[in-house]
Amino acid sequence: MESPYLRPARFTADEWDARVKLAAAYRIFAHMGWEELIYNHISLRVPGPQSHYLINPFGLHYSEVTASSLVKVDRDGNTVGHSDWPINPAGFTFHGAIHAARAQAHCVMHVHTTPTLAVCCTQQGLSFTNFYAAQLWGQVAYHEFEGITVHRDEGERILASAGNKPVLLLRNHGPVVIGQTLAHAFNLMWLVQRACEVQVASQALGPLQPIAVPVLEACVRDSLNFNPNFGAGEDSFAAMQRLIDRTNPGYAV
Repeated sequence: MESPYLRPARFTADEWDARVKLAAAYRIFAHMGWEELIYNHISLRVPGPQSHYLINPFGLHYSEVTASSLVKVDRDGNTVGHSDWPINPAGFTFHGAIHAARAQAHCVMHVHTTPTLAVCCTQQGLSFTNFYAAQLWGQVAYHEFEGITVHRDEGERILASAGNKPVLLLRNHGPVVIGQTLAHAFNLMWLVQRACEVQVASQALGPLQPIAVPVLEACVRDSLNFNPNFGAGEDSFAAMQRLIDRTNPGYAV
């Protein structure tokens, strides 16, 4: 569907729609407090046959990102078309590898929020002992810490560690989520964030109450976040985009 926002002639309708939604996502992250100065990334595949994806311009705060300032890159990290901004090499290292290898990896998100990073620093990792974590049962993989992710060969190892899981916890570093759509990825990240917030808070109170495996399996099956009958995440993302339209507009330029 063509974006309702005014589209520059150099972009196709499909690409412009993707750009507008991704720019909104960056501003949603800033609103949620999930930004990290000018660092970290949300990348989104550009509709069409080329292996291109969009990523944030290196140097802009998430609240400053606009649809036209997003940088289009190919699978080798080369800028496609004109851009006034470079990209952060750390964004290409594993985002590019994931987009290139997984056909359904349309959106990849990475954050360093305090609760998610704290859980990534624990030996146990994510504990499936709360309402939010229960919906991620069987969906989480891990990758051992290798330092700052600027070395291209680590991208392949990160990809191997992820396997077919939509959530990858980079130990000592932070989470990566892999979504079939931008809305799907956003809702995955929201679940990870909430699960980690509750885990950090509840662990301070004493031993955690376990949840039986059959119940965990039912939670994954029944989760409204990914049920097409309830928008599969599209409805909640649209609600957040409307919030940004009220509080921090100007991204659709």
